[in-house]
Amino acid sequence: MRLKELREEKGLTQKQAAKYLSIQQQTYQRYERGRREPRIDMLIKLADYFDVSVDYLIGHEKTPNHVE
Repeated sequence: MRLKELREEKGLTQKQAAKYLSIQQQTYQRYERGRREPRIDMLIKLADYFDVSVDYLIGHEKTPNHVE
């Protein structure tokens, strides 16, 4: 998953991202490190937050194709 890359592009901390997503920082950190897989509803929320498609987020697409 491309979470760390996307978060850093926005200049955010893990704590800020977790707060927006209403999850614990530790949970978000596990998503970034690949130690935990987000459920589909969280994948959609993450994609919306970072303005990318779910396919890009999970590495299925090579370009961001920002959501309009």
